[in-house]
Amino acid sequence: MPEEKIKILMIEEDRFLRKIYRDKLSRLGFDFLEATNGEEGLNKVIAEKPDLVLLDLILPRKNGFDVLIDMKSNKNTENIPVIILSNLGQESDIERGLSLGAEDYLVKTDVSLSKVVDKVKEQLVKMKT
Repeated sequence: MPEEKIKILMIEEDRFLRKIYRDKLSRLGFDFLEATNGEEGLNKVIAEKPDLVLLDLILPRKNGFDVLIDMKSNKNTENIPVIILSNLGQESDIERGLSLGAEDYLVKTDVSLSKVVDKVKEQLVKMKT
């Protein structure tokens, strides 16, 4: 029985950014899922139960904060780790994201693709322990 691939869901409006992450994470052997707005993202979280969510905050239909609130208040999804990946870099946004239950908060302009991948791996190691 082959080991199940680790599922990562990226909720991100930017198609180019999703493609970069899809290429990188798929090459590393992850099962990469994507959603382009908050509503679709939340539905996929509930349906797919990914091992980790990369969440943008500025999203159509439902913003990332609301997605996070809904995830953390749902018994079936509350333990799925969320890494916020956003352009919102203000201290108040970062504090809010972390206080709502995100494991990490990364500002897109300050972080490289490989740094995000490291953070993803770090979270997955934490989950196993």
